Formats: sequence, C-alpha cells, structure tokens
Amino acid sequence: MENKANTIIDIFEAISAIPRCSKNESQVAAWLMDWAREHGYPSRSDAAGNLVIRVPATAGMENRPTVILQGHMDMVCEKTPASTHDFERDPIRLVRDGDWIHAEGTTLGADNGIALALALALAEDDTVCHPPLELLFTVDEESGLIGAHKLDASLIEGRILINIDSEDEGVFTIGCAGGEETLVRLPLTYEDLPAGCGGDRIVVGGLRGGHSGVDIHKPRANANRLLGRLLLRLQEREGVRLVSFSGGSAHNAIPRDASALLAFPPAQASMVRETVKICEQVFLEEHADTEPNLFVHDEAAEGGLPERVLCPESAVQAVRLLNALPHGVHGMSTRVAGLVETSCNLAIVRIKKDALEIISSQRSSAMSRMDEMTERVAAVASLAGASATRLNHHPAWAPDMAAALLQRCREVFGGLCGKEPVVEVIHAGLECGLIGDKVPGMEMISIGPNLRHPHSPDEKLDVPSVGRVYQFLAALLTSYTR
Repeated sequence: MENKANTIIDIFEAISAIPRCSKNESQVAAWLMDWAREHGYPSRSDAAGNLVIRVPATAGMENRPTVILQGHMDMVCEKTPASTHDFERDPIRLVRDGDWIHAEGTTLGADNGIALALALALAEDDTVCHPPLELLFTVDEESGLIGAHKLDASLIEGRILINIDSEDEGVFTIGCAGGEETLVRLPLTYEDLPAGCGGDRIVVGGLRGGHSGVDIHKPRANANRLLGRLLLRLQEREGVRLVSFSGGSAHNAIPRDASALLAFPPAQASMVRETVKICEQVFLEEHADTEPNLFVHDEAAEGGLPERVLCPESAVQAVRLLNALPHGVHGMSTRVAGLVETSCNLAIVRIKKDALEIISSQRSSAMSRMDEMTERVAAVASLAGASATRLNHHPAWAPDMAAALLQRCREVFGGLCGKEPVVEVIHAGLECGLIGDKVPGMEMISIGPNLRHPHSPDEKLDVPSVGRVYQFLAALLTSYTR
C-alpha cells in the first residue's frame, strides 16, 4: 500500500508542477487530455472547460453502471507574506515531513489535485476491476463552483458519482450547504492630499485563516475585521486620512492578511503608531489561545503617497460599513448536532479607484436562511449608501440516508476496516449540489484522504491515508462485479 501511495503522490507532484489557480486551468486540462490520448481514452470538454475522460470497463463489466470519479482542476493560491512564489509560472514544491506533505510557503493544492491523481491512478491500475468510468474534472470550483454551474450535463452519462473533495478519511459526506456571494460596492469621493502629510502602511497578519465552510465555527480572527476595528479608532483622530485598503484573497478563505495606507500630519505620527501598538495588544489578548502569530504593525509607505486621499466623510462611510457587515456563524442546525447551519465570511475588501468593493460569502443548509443572511448583507450595504449584487448562487445538497450508493460504500468500508464509517453533512460547499441539480437522480457521495488547513499555506496531506482511500475506491469499483 505504501508503494501505491507513493505512485499517487508522484502523479500529484506532476500535476503540482503545472500552474492551476482558479480561472487558469488550461495548462492542466491540456496535460490531462495528453494523458488520455497516451492511454487511448476518449476525452471531451464543454464550453466552460470542464473535462471528462472515458475509461472503458474491465472485460466482463461492460454492462455494469458507469461510475463517475469527480474532482476539480483548480486550487486556491495563497502564500505567506515572505514567499516569492509566482502562481502563474512556478511549480508547487512539495515537502515531505514524515507521513505528511506540505508546500514551501504556499497552499499545497491537494484540494483538489489529489482527486485527479487518485482517479488517474485507478484508471492506470490493471489489477483493479471496474465498470465503465467517467473521470469528470471541473474548472473554477474555488471561485464559487463556477465550472459546476456551467457544466453541460450531456458531458456525462453515469448516474453514480464519487466526489473526491472531502478532507477526512473514513468520513462519507452525503450533504452540504448551499452558498451565495454578495458584491458590495460603495462609491468613494476623493480630495487632494493635504500639504505636509506623511504616511504609514498598517498591516494585520500572521493569522491562521482557513476554509470559510470547514473552519468558520472555530475562534479564528478575520484580518479584515481586525483592521476595520483599528481604522474605526483612528478615524476619531483629526487629520488621519485613508488612502487604500486591501484584505483577503478568496471568497472561501477566512482572511489571513490585510493592509491599509494612511496619510497624516507629522504631529499625528506618534499617536497613529501608539494606536497600532495598543490594538495589537488588544487583539493578541482576545486571540491568545487561537492566533499565536497574530501581528499588527506600521511600516513606511513605499514609494511615498499618492496625490489624492479619501474625503473624510467617504472614509467614515467606508470604515463604518466594513465594521457593520456580518462575519462568522449566524445559526446552528436544529436537526444535525454540531452542524453550522448558516454563516457569513467577510472575505475580500479592496479600494479600487472610485469605490470600496467587498465580497461577502454566505452559506446555509437551509435556503431560506441563506436568503435571510444575504438580505441582511444587502440591508447593511443599503444603509451605508452602497449597492449589493448577488453572485454565484448554488443549492444545498440534501442528504439521503437510504441511498443505494451509501449502503454499498458502508458495506465495502466495513469489509476493509472492520468498523462503520462516519456519515455526515457539512457546512462547506461541494459541487455535488449543483451536479445533482443538473442531473436528477444522480446518486452521490464525497470522500477523501486526510487533508488539514486547506486554503492556507499550512495545508498538508496525510500520505498513508491517500493509500487507504485508494484501497477503498478500488474495492468499491470492484464491488460492481456482484
């Protein structure tokens, strides 16, 4: 099993050498199509770039139902502030640390490159008996399940789907939250930089971040929220002017870093820097047990200051809006113990020329509750004079405890491991919800090896669990001989 796990990791390393941030999957798609041609397997893409590779059944299993092995080609591209990695050109460099693999200062991309590697390894393995397979690899999952939104359902023929985008071995996911994003846009007004002003860049960083579905219930700080609180305090002081703000990088990642450029008279410099120190101490005390690497500091503005700054009234509006928008858990499920039902992630904040733009990401397993959360975001925006545009809605995936696929998976897992698997519904979003909506009657389950801290540079993959998940998938496919 160790040899098989290493073979899968070799495939994953080859995939990791190809840049594949969301919306930049063309190179990895070409690599996969080349792989299909080399093995004599037909492949087909739809207009969105989603790809299916058809693998013929093992002799004698041609009449068995087609099974879809599904994952997504893109990855979240996050790096540490010290990293010089260029996600458009550089390969992800894998580092082996005992049983775990991580990357050098970046996200690893096992979410979801390991799904591609597992599917290709299964197709290449002549010792695995299997029915007809469709390897379905979608694009742009991490930007809001865009590929699944645009999936041409005629691309696939199977009605049994194994999604390999879960993060805990031995756990079968049979339902997930729906999601929606909101683009909040507040028009800004500017005036000339007051004469004699200097400036500092205020930086909040060192946070753990994490996945806004999987980790939203954990007591982790949001860099956008912390910097917003600091700016609220500074705005009470005369002469402090907001120039720019940038925080967060993805709708589904809890922001780890944020920065703002401020202008102020020299007489206010010591006050600004003292306020930064005070806020850092407050934030460290609030998050002493969960954010040990949190920092807030000021640094000289590189390249000087621009000629224009936000008008005081516009800056106050922007900072108050940032502080008023919701973030975190909004409600727990009354049906599934311990499950977050509804949440909101204050994900991305940018000042872009004439407007403050904010991406808020809402999730819920109850569509009416998600609508409520989205409407709350829109109401706060409206009170601040901002617009709110709804984006990338995707439905929840309702669980079916009686599904034949779930019963088969339980039997196979029990036979291999001698115990029952954990069956769960999660707060994160999965493509299963959209695929099931497009293809009525699709039986689905989601599995995966142990993956920790996805969507952050701390992401790491448990190699032995990759081998065990492969063993389970091989046994599951072979079970269709019966």
